[in-house]
Amino acid sequence: MLDVVTMGETMAVFTPASRGKLRYVKDFNLRIAGAESNLAIGMQKLGYGAGWISKLGDDELGQVIIHTLRGEGVDLSNVTIDAGHPTGMMIKEFTGLNETNVYYYRKGSAASSLTPGDIDEEYVKKSKIVHLTGITPLLSDSCYEAVKRIIDIAKENNILISFDPNIRLKLCSSQDAFDRIKSILFQANIVLMGLSEAEILFNLQDIEAIFSLMKDYENIKFLAVKDGANGAWVGNREEYLKIEPQKCTPVDPVGAGDAFNAGFLSGILEGLDLKTCGQIGAICGALATQTYGDFEGFPSRKEVLHILENTKQIHR
Repeated sequence: MLDVVTMGETMAVFTPASRGKLRYVKDFNLRIAGAESNLAIGMQKLGYGAGWISKLGDDELGQVIIHTLRGEGVDLSNVTIDAGHPTGMMIKEFTGLNETNVYYYRKGSAASSLTPGDIDEEYVKKSKIVHLTGITPLLSDSCYEAVKRIIDIAKENNILISFDPNIRLKLCSSQDAFDRIKSILFQANIVLMGLSEAEILFNLQDIEAIFSLMKDYENIKFLAVKDGANGAWVGNREEYLKIEPQKCTPVDPVGAGDAFNAGFLSGILEGLDLKTCGQIGAICGALATQTYGDFEGFPSRKEVLHILENTKQIHR
């Protein structure tokens, strides 16, 4: 039984070995990045089974992704190798103190050719949560149709739908893009968004107003609003509360939101109280910022419990 199934694009990422404009950087490290696979890795590290649906090119960059995700324990039985399209690629740039720019090379990628036919209903039905982001429906029209298909399967089988808008402005070229994101958000049962995303989508910055809007949709059972170093707010149909940020020493913020999501969803799967779900999310998000790379800093279940219980690990 899988606890979570997610779907989307993962790219090969070239991360500079030093800060500064790319024109002056000579050395790079090869990693992988994708909001959905990040979530899957985060769930696996926390002790939950996670499966990832996608397509990869028949190339070495695709193999890097396969080897990495397989090494993290993510189920790849529904990943297709597409010889007709390349694996997507991204290059990072570290320009200033804790600032990261990204450059995408994903147009025409294998993952952008996902269609409803690539989704195995029986595979999705094995999960307790289907996690989606606002990235996948913007990759292509066929990807949007694939997202709608997996949502239909989840609804038909009473599987919780988790959604993070994960807004990438470089993909939002028209109002239609935002309309697609909102149409999915309003069908979700668990909404995980950034405070800045609430402003972009709904022109709202007031937390009470954001939670009030979400309560208009009876299907939305849980809401988390993330605000980086300022912490987060989490809520359900009855209440919402502030989650203070976990202390950390950040070097790269990319992936923190995905780590928070994994922590929060793990709490929901455990049936924990709202505050504890939010605290686990905050711990995971903070630890994720302390390493370069999207998921390398994601904690294990044991590490999270140590912090929750306010104990210190002994290293020998």
